[in-house]
Amino acid sequence: MDTIDVNIVSAEGEIFAGPARMVFLPASEGEIGVTPRHAPLLTLLKPGEVRVQPPEGEEQWFYIGGGALEIQPRRVTVLADTAARARDLDEAAALSARARAEEALASKVDKISYAEAQAELARAIAQLKLIEKLRKVKG
Repeated sequence: MDTIDVNIVSAEGEIFAGPARMVFLPASEGEIGVTPRHAPLLTLLKPGEVRVQPPEGEEQWFYIGGGALEIQPRRVTVLADTAARARDLDEAAALSARARAEEALASKVDKISYAEAQAELARAIAQLKLIEKLRKVKG
């Protein structure tokens, strides 16, 4: 079976390294799927889920808070702003972050604070969507 090497790293360290049959990522223009021998590509990533389908075993899910993606025919490298295994996400913290961001957006703050609040809201919503999706998958 043909595989592609996947590396997911953030400032905190390496989150995942291993072979995969396919990887799904939240690119800035929409979700993309990567298989072995994919054309080279550099693109930005938005907050969301990364799904890694290993050669054997269960699909693995990760959360990234945005970052950059490099694809080579035999390697996928995710340089994430923040990253975590989906099972390690804290729903209460994500709900709290969403509430803080919504409050900041409603208070008509300056443009820089407004942009920061929008980014925090996007990250919190992406985490909550992934938590909800995992609930449905594990049923």
